[in-house]
Amino acid sequence: MSASTTPPSRTRVSSRLAAISESATLAVDAKAKAMKAAGRPVIGFGAGEPDFPTPEYVVEAAAAATRVPANHRYSPAKGLPVLREAIAAKTLRDSGYEVSPDDVLVTNGGKQAVYQAFAAILDPGDEVILPAPYWTTYPEAIKLAGARTVEVVAGSDQGYLVTVDQLEAARTERTKALLFCSPSNPTGAVYPPEQTEAIGRWAHEHGIWVITDEIYEHLVYEDAVFTPMLRVVPELADTSIVLNGVAKTYAMTGWRVGWMIGPRDVIKAATNLQSHLTSNVANVSQHAAVAAVSGDLSAVADMRTAFDRRRRTMMEMLRQIDGVELPTPTGAFYAYPNVEGLLGREIRGSVPTTSAELAGLILDEVEVAVVPGEAFGPSGYLRLSYALGDDDLAEGVGRIQDLLR
Repeated sequence: MSASTTPPSRTRVSSRLAAISESATLAVDAKAKAMKAAGRPVIGFGAGEPDFPTPEYVVEAAAAATRVPANHRYSPAKGLPVLREAIAAKTLRDSGYEVSPDDVLVTNGGKQAVYQAFAAILDPGDEVILPAPYWTTYPEAIKLAGARTVEVVAGSDQGYLVTVDQLEAARTERTKALLFCSPSNPTGAVYPPEQTEAIGRWAHEHGIWVITDEIYEHLVYEDAVFTPMLRVVPELADTSIVLNGVAKTYAMTGWRVGWMIGPRDVIKAATNLQSHLTSNVANVSQHAAVAAVSGDLSAVADMRTAFDRRRRTMMEMLRQIDGVELPTPTGAFYAYPNVEGLLGREIRGSVPTTSAELAGLILDEVEVAVVPGEAFGPSGYLRLSYALGDDDLAEGVGRIQDLLR
């Protein structure tokens, strides 16, 4: 009789998911909301969403869609044909190049588009060049695809814009893709047209895929311009994936409609994945998105005016703090100050040595929630969203000024 054996121990959670970090931006926002619900006067600069309501004509389109029985049923996983056609038309209108509706996949928000883009083209061992600071979800999606992130850091001294020379220094024989985000979350930086083109031509020369996140395309200020990479480097059409959605432009973060545009074989592969992962995006949300992308841009123009006013207020107030360095943010709705000059100082009996410790001190001492730079790459920075009311913005930054004086 064979001796009894002890079965090997197994972890309860897969190593693949155990390695994934919680979204730092959502975690900060959740903590701020919990504190506020408990009666504390917390002001949150963490959330990346407009504080405006969805335009009324979009809401009305959704309401009408609820009364159509066909919208109570499953629909194609790839997206409603009417929405894919509208996205193709919107791309021509706003970005200046043609795409076929067959090359569009409608996703459950921009995050699903990010995940599926990486899943569609990456294999274990591949490398993705990721300019830092970066949106917190990118490295986690790359990790889930089995690939490796290669960070290329552009600090405040570069205005958070990486150069071709930096990208070339990071390139290896395993480099498969580059993530490009302009206007940027978290920094608010916008690449000028000539730099966008140079980066695109470098990628094309070396056969590197470009995944370009354009969800903040309409939120630019001063003399900054949004430059679609495929417009200035059309040769990239067969090795690029464009990510976008209605969340930021139309204040529709909760409606969960994003999309990806790419070569047909990649879109087919991503559609197959989505057919097993989530199937179709909610039909009512899709019809709301049709109204949004088919309409004019007057709603975003009004939001942009308010964001610009708040941006200027935040810049002026943050720059009054000794030890804070802030490159001018010209896109999205974020300020990304360098706070290295504050680290190592005594602040109300504490001496923070990282931006995470500083963010925790700001929340505990003056009840203001900001996101530390560690969520987006190197320590030494804070992200503050100015997508909140003017009075709250001034009060919140004022509290930070009083703390750090």
